[in-house]
Amino acid sequence: MTDVAVVGGGLAGLVSALALARAGRTVVLIEKKVYPFHRVCGEYVSNEVLPWLRSLGADLAALQPAAISRFMLSSPTGSALHATLDLGGFGISRYTLDNYLYQLAQQQGVRFMLQQTVQEVTFADDAFELQLSGGNTIKARVVLGAYGKRSNLDRQLNRSFFQARSPYIGVKYHVKYDFPQDLIALHNFKDGYAGISAIEDGRYCFCYLTTRQNLKKHGSIPRMEQAILCCNPHLRRIFEEAAFLYKQPEVINEISFATKTCIENHMLMCGDAAGMITPLCGNGMAMAMHSGKIAAEQVLHYFDNGHSRQQLEENYSRAWRLQFENRLRVGRTVQQLFGNTMLSEMAVGCLKFLPPVVRLIMRQTHGQPF
Repeated sequence: MTDVAVVGGGLAGLVSALALARAGRTVVLIEKKVYPFHRVCGEYVSNEVLPWLRSLGADLAALQPAAISRFMLSSPTGSALHATLDLGGFGISRYTLDNYLYQLAQQQGVRFMLQQTVQEVTFADDAFELQLSGGNTIKARVVLGAYGKRSNLDRQLNRSFFQARSPYIGVKYHVKYDFPQDLIALHNFKDGYAGISAIEDGRYCFCYLTTRQNLKKHGSIPRMEQAILCCNPHLRRIFEEAAFLYKQPEVINEISFATKTCIENHMLMCGDAAGMITPLCGNGMAMAMHSGKIAAEQVLHYFDNGHSRQQLEENYSRAWRLQFENRLRVGRTVQQLFGNTMLSEMAVGCLKFLPPVVRLIMRQTHGQPF
């Protein structure tokens, strides 16, 4: 029996597995893909993660991420506000970052089971049994659910958010573009918003969120982009001037910002499996890593202090709520101001003249170095 099984090899899963293995615990991580691979993601990370990553032996400087210190927000007609990012951040592709953390975790002894999914998780006699798609069975004392935004495992667990379809889809490109490397820009359009910021190797991540209805109305992604996104002059310039590096974008459906729980069937949920901040707030990658840190710390406390399942779940729930509940709530509130054309224009028009409010929103959706 392994100490910990981690379901999902995104940022939350990778950093928690790495931390647990470095502390001497046996860890197996199940991931449905093979590294390296692309993910739909804004690929901007707040600098709050840097102390934690250094403590795990991660040297991100070797990956040459882009340093980002300025922020821009535009309305659908192109009206824009600018601000300084107090803490700052960096841009790095998930293709590069996840693969780097995967290799680091392998070096620490994490056992990876790739190209497999978890079909069922059962809990009995204070231990878990995981049935995998490849026919294997894993037994573990603790399970971390770090499998992202939506999974068939959510259906098996009968999670409430899974019962209602989400209207959102996400689309991501990598581009070459004449744009400041230290700036992250968020551009609103009807029923959605897009972000662009530098990543490694002189490239940019261009990612947007919109609705299935927008796509259905126009029939294809290119036609939707021309009809809807290009109404914003900043976005029109990207589509006209940027060199798109891949033939097809990465696309993901059913993105849900609904409230989720961080404990399900005694599993500790982390990253997007526990709750997703809106891309507009631009801090999902940092939150995923922070939740992985909290999960790893609580699991280590569980093993070192009497194996109390109840205490583990109570401590993790309390720590998770303290760190993320308000940030997710603020993110959902802020999202209501954008995507709607009239509200977006009003919000950007007002916030341009209220820099303290802009800074307050940023502080509410970003954490402190950890």
